[in-house]
Amino acid sequence: MALNLLLVEDKERTRVQILEILAETPYAVTQAKDGLAGLNKAKKLAFDVVIVDHKMPLMDGLALLRHLREQHSYDKTPILFMTTENVRSLEDKARKLGADAVLGKPVDKQTLLAELKSIAPRRVA
Repeated sequence: MALNLLLVEDKERTRVQILEILAETPYAVTQAKDGLAGLNKAKKLAFDVVIVDHKMPLMDGLALLRHLREQHSYDKTPILFMTTENVRSLEDKARKLGADAVLGKPVDKQTLLAELKSIAPRRVA
């Protein structure tokens, strides 16, 4: 059974890379090109896992995290936060806002799959 995954990433190249990584997994991926579009999709559809980029137009990843966690339907959904920044304070902020995992970019296939495996089973029945 496929799990629904929302990928919120503004860079097409990164979206394509992640889609290629997830092609052989049980995830059915829905894409959003910015935080606001991601929030709107999350309000309309139910997702089992969300991947959120940090720097995006219209709404950044931290704001999207906060908005998702404020919604009852996403208060326990696994969320993976991605960033190009290597700043401990940013990781701490993301985790305080509800990120289950923080992943550096560029995305590494094994790391992404391991992070998804580690966060999804604890929350997805």
